Amino acid sequence: MTTTPWKANRGFSLIEQVMVLAIAGILTGIALPPLHHVLSRNRLQAAQSDFIAALRHTRSTAAITGKRTLFCPSADGSRCSEDNRWEHGWLLGQDLDGDHQPDGQPARTGTAYDLGLRITSSNGRHEVRFQPDGSAGGSNLTLLFCEPGRDNQALSVVVSNAGRVRGAPATAAQAARCQQGG
Repeated sequence: MTTTPWKANRGFSLIEQVMVLAIAGILTGIALPPLHHVLSRNRLQAAQSDFIAALRHTRSTAAITGKRTLFCPSADGSRCSEDNRWEHGWLLGQDLDGDHQPDGQPARTGTAYDLGLRITSSNGRHEVRFQPDGSAGGSNLTLLFCEPGRDNQALSVVVSNAGRVRGAPATAAQAARCQQGG
């Protein structure tokens, strides 16, 4: 009498596959909320870094050319807006005649940011004008970056009268103001 040798199973049973899928589903459910938090934070940091670079470029342009240079919010990429909302885009250009608008074509523009991202500036200060010496006369400007419902992640960019540009976390009061849209 010959017996056939026993062969080991070469796959997974249905029960094992269902268990693996269940565990993967649970782990995905646990990981997704923190992942959304990380993605939201990255969007804010990217916008903040973009503004810091653009403001520093505007300041250096004023110093290199020896002419007043303007940085302002713009929805159409050609004219400065009169409000303090920056998420629709911005522009920089020279403002030789002092009319708070770029003379000719803007030197550089920034496009609109993700839906849900809110970027506001200090009330009454909707532009930065860098002088040839690098200063930004007027009052300090604070730009706030937030997403509605996530005030604990708000960031800011501060431009001093001397023209120094720096990024920082927003204070609780600033974050609350940004959430309210102003």
